Amino acid sequence: MNEEKPRYSLPDWMRKKLSDEQRFLFLCVLGGLLCGLAAVAFHFAIHHMFEGLWSLAKSQSTVGFVAIMLGAPTLAGLLVGIGVQYFSPNSAGSGIPQTKEAYYNKGGKISGWTGIWRFILGSLYVGLGNSLGREGPTVHISTAITSRIGRWAFRDPTRVQSMAPVGMAAGIAAAFNAPLSALTFVFEELLDNFSMKALGGMVVAVVVAAAVSRSLLGEDPVITAKLAEDYHTSWWMLVALPLGVASGLIGHGFVRGILGIREWFKERRFLPPWMRPAVGGLSCGILGIAAYFLTQNMGNARSSIFSIGYDSLVAAFDNQLTVGILLVLLVMKFFAVVLNYATGGSGGLFSPTLFLGGMLGALIGVGLSDLQHFGQWIPMFPSDAKVIGGCVLLGMGAMFAAVVRCPFTSLIIIFEMTGNYSLILPLMAGNMLAWQIAKKLQPVSIYNALLLQDGVTLRRMPAYRGARDYRKLPVKVIMSHEPFIIRAEEPTVEATKRIQAEAKRFHAYPVLDGEDQLRGVITLHELEENPEVDRVEALMGEQKLISVTIDTPIRDAANRMIARDIQQVPVVSATDAQKLLGWLTLNDIARQQNASEEV
Repeated sequence: MNEEKPRYSLPDWMRKKLSDEQRFLFLCVLGGLLCGLAAVAFHFAIHHMFEGLWSLAKSQSTVGFVAIMLGAPTLAGLLVGIGVQYFSPNSAGSGIPQTKEAYYNKGGKISGWTGIWRFILGSLYVGLGNSLGREGPTVHISTAITSRIGRWAFRDPTRVQSMAPVGMAAGIAAAFNAPLSALTFVFEELLDNFSMKALGGMVVAVVVAAAVSRSLLGEDPVITAKLAEDYHTSWWMLVALPLGVASGLIGHGFVRGILGIREWFKERRFLPPWMRPAVGGLSCGILGIAAYFLTQNMGNARSSIFSIGYDSLVAAFDNQLTVGILLVLLVMKFFAVVLNYATGGSGGLFSPTLFLGGMLGALIGVGLSDLQHFGQWIPMFPSDAKVIGGCVLLGMGAMFAAVVRCPFTSLIIIFEMTGNYSLILPLMAGNMLAWQIAKKLQPVSIYNALLLQDGVTLRRMPAYRGARDYRKLPVKVIMSHEPFIIRAEEPTVEATKRIQAEAKRFHAYPVLDGEDQLRGVITLHELEENPEVDRVEALMGEQKLISVTIDTPIRDAANRMIARDIQQVPVVSATDAQKLLGWLTLNDIARQQNASEEV
């Protein structure tokens, strides 16, 4: 309970001698320091745990190797499932959706225990071989740290909330060792607009967190991709266009795969939630072992389906991987990440996204390099293999733009990882093309789609308040995901008592039968005027039910309701009109309109 109550506990000298702005900046320095240390500790925990596991597995016979690399990810999934189910529900997934929800719906408050559990479960899940990343969880851990600092130091709720983007930026800066990308990511993904108040504290925290990370982990960024020389503008750079198209399409399939399988698991009753991450872990083990035996000449990079997998990116930059190996890694990593995330594992999507983009780019690059044999007939293609490293970078940027949907961050992060700006033109072209294709195919970004899937409203977030025309948004953005239900078989007097006891007095309610099938809508007036009726369904008669689906635009839903003079409609599945998914009222639409006009 104390976690939710801001408590002003700063020393008296600090409170009296420092202004509010000075205290804020001082605490941003403290937050940056702690976030940097937490990020480094998280990095070491995952790295050393997996290195120990891999060394142990490699020292065994073939049977022992298979047993260890199947059992470890599965055990990690089981531990994460139990931890999420019984101790920390917000420790599943990457942590970025939870950070966004906390910032907009909870005043920036994230429990300190959530950060601790995220550290433990993320370390176990990725460190024992599952194919997710550490950057998203680092953001969640860091935001929990700065949220705790904010609640300790400030009474002002806006100051408490402002510590969330500070932690988010510090986490990204320390995890990637890419401070500029950290700032742009927070503005693109969280804030969606530039706030000078937030910017000052974020810059301070980013500098401190990155300095801590560089002091302990070294000066190089998380992926070492230093190019030996600049690239001169050439015809081969047009490869960024087909690479952007391919990244947009594959990135869309990646996102749809995660959302679709995640929804499928949510609807299955036969498998308890705490067992689902173990299924993902077992799947990752099978895919990783298959990739291992399919890439026998790959050396140390054979472990890349397991855990982070950056070894293969380095090998791809150095042109050490054949087309067959690249294809195996691309396909196996794709399915391993989708299954790990969709089943509720604890880990992020940044690393896997960069990995997939790098493998796709390397495939294209190796193909172009092979054309050097035809250089005398096709002089536009380079006569050496340096193009492969360039294609790897272009693929990484394009895939990041397609999946994460932060196009400026996708540009800057490549610059910070390489220290090379000579690929800026093809990188911009490929990234923007991939971003536009993915956005067209899936208008709602992956982090927002995950929140919607969990029944979290997005109406307070800026991307849905004012930056977009709210009338074109789907009703799932503003609908009530857990409406108050009246049962068709219950007496009207019992239904009325439940409404009073739970303070749920509304104009009307959806009515479901014993099999959770939508039967119709009943008004409060009808219930109160007929207390003697034994079954609610007896009052309903033959209704011509008006409903909408979750993807119906708000404008169309409003027009339909006004034309029929109704104040509310059930939101149903597009494939099953009797499956209730939510409840939409004219008040919901009015609130969204008011929020948009206030921006």
